[in-house]
Amino acid sequence: MEKPPSPALMVIDPAAAESQPGGIGAGPDDDAAWNEALNKELQEGFTSNDRRDMQRMGKKQQFRRNFRLLSTIGFTTCVMGTWEILLTSNTQGLTAGGMPGLFWSLCWSYTGQFFIVLSLAEMASMAPTAGGQYHWVSEFAPRRHQKLLSYLSGMPCSFHNPFLAHPLTNVLPTSAGWLSAVSWQSIVALDAFLIGSIIQGLVSLNSAAYDPARWQGTLLVMASVLAISLFNVFGAKHLPLAEGIFVTVHVFAFFPVVVTLLVLAPKQPAAAVFTGFSDNGAGWPSVSLAVMVGQVSTMFVVLGSDSVAHMSEEIEDAGVIVPRAMVWSFLLNVPFTFGLLLTYLFSIGDVQAALSDKTGFPFMYVFREATGSVQGATGLTVVVLVLLIMVTISSLASTSRQTFAFARDNGLPFSKWLGAVHPTWHVPVNAVTFTCIFSMVLSLINIGSTVAFNAMLSLSTVALMATYVICLGCVALRRVHGEPLPHSRWSLGRWGLPINITALVYACWSFFWSFWPNSYHLTAENFNWACVLFVGLMGLSVVLYYVRARHIYQGPVVLIQKQRD
Repeated sequence: MEKPPSPALMVIDPAAAESQPGGIGAGPDDDAAWNEALNKELQEGFTSNDRRDMQRMGKKQQFRRNFRLLSTIGFTTCVMGTWEILLTSNTQGLTAGGMPGLFWSLCWSYTGQFFIVLSLAEMASMAPTAGGQYHWVSEFAPRRHQKLLSYLSGMPCSFHNPFLAHPLTNVLPTSAGWLSAVSWQSIVALDAFLIGSIIQGLVSLNSAAYDPARWQGTLLVMASVLAISLFNVFGAKHLPLAEGIFVTVHVFAFFPVVVTLLVLAPKQPAAAVFTGFSDNGAGWPSVSLAVMVGQVSTMFVVLGSDSVAHMSEEIEDAGVIVPRAMVWSFLLNVPFTFGLLLTYLFSIGDVQAALSDKTGFPFMYVFREATGSVQGATGLTVVVLVLLIMVTISSLASTSRQTFAFARDNGLPFSKWLGAVHPTWHVPVNAVTFTCIFSMVLSLINIGSTVAFNAMLSLSTVALMATYVICLGCVALRRVHGEPLPHSRWSLGRWGLPINITALVYACWSFFWSFWPNSYHLTAENFNWACVLFVGLMGLSVVLYYVRARHIYQGPVVLIQKQRD
């Protein structure tokens, strides 16, 4: 066999991919071509259940199915990365609500998100595809609106059921596919930004004379996302093994961090942690309102369970393994997250000093105060940094698969290019390349304005929560009307409707609070620009739909119907 080219993020020709067995041009209803498409490398791990699911959805198998149950749980656990993400992303929660606000908001965020995870797990079992949310909307939406709602999903401004209003003039159009794509692309950029910022924080920690510059942070973001993208191309075959290593580090790195704080740090009284609500600079008229605004920190921490759904076409027996991994990884992270948070809150000392620390991260202040040395704080921070790199590797893998899937269904510009899979490596190289470039371009905004950059990143939580609202609304509406749902090997049974409705209520609640600014006294620096970007994104998706997509985008359900016919 000819040795494939190496040493670069190779951009492949979609036409070449079409000519390969199982390429993007292969038809879903040609059984002979289907069997011929699966070379020996793709047959391993491709069960009869996987074949039936892929045929029902009208998709060709183009990836290796080399993820098993443990590696899949490891993947989802790492993408969520809850305890390490909580350490790096708690500033807003501490500012608006203080220590009790952070703790209690994590309690209800975990509770509400669990219902979302259960609902998404069932949908992933019904349709185990890399498309995820936009595919589920296409299948579960009201029949005459399936195509439109998959690409442009109607959601009334009043946040009532998003699928009861039919005239487009009475709804606020959103795009399930576009929202999912933008949210995951933004999450990768956010993870890379955290990596760059923590590196700068480490330099500040070790050098009092260092004055961090935005352009330096941007270069660090670019370097990190490039390295992670290269790993996702050339190391993709070994990603399941890597995920096993990642989750092992995720679990065992928890203990030195927690034990160090428990043993060395002076402790806060329980009243300060559980009942001493405070506003530490947000300026809201009431502490209760401040807590509602600050809960965005914990909402972001518990997101990400749907990441594994976008890897479905690389998982053996995905119809069962994916939902199990979503639920078990979510539950696995609960004790680690609460254990870390309680240890962190009892050890934090002066909250105001932590928030104003020169490193920009309260957790670095806590590490330094607990260990009493810069070297000790540096060592613990490096552990968190390594874990965050692992989280970003997994996030980029999931993001590239979601982008590939939406492009495969002609949902994006340059779909033929973005929807191509490397014929030898079986990796969506072009989608990985696009994700890398997107994060780099986004990081350039930070040079001119941190406000603009943070606005783009704040869109990630809003957009992802919006996709949950759309999916949950569709499946709940089907159940209310008694309409049949696709067969699921992991089913919620008679509890499906109450779980879906509870999940929908929490998703709408989170979606609403995601738009609130961090501070009561608004400036360009603290305004939450996600509302502007969200409306802009919806407007762009509407324009693209009517200009281009309505002529070529049929939605996944059309392929499914062709399979049935």
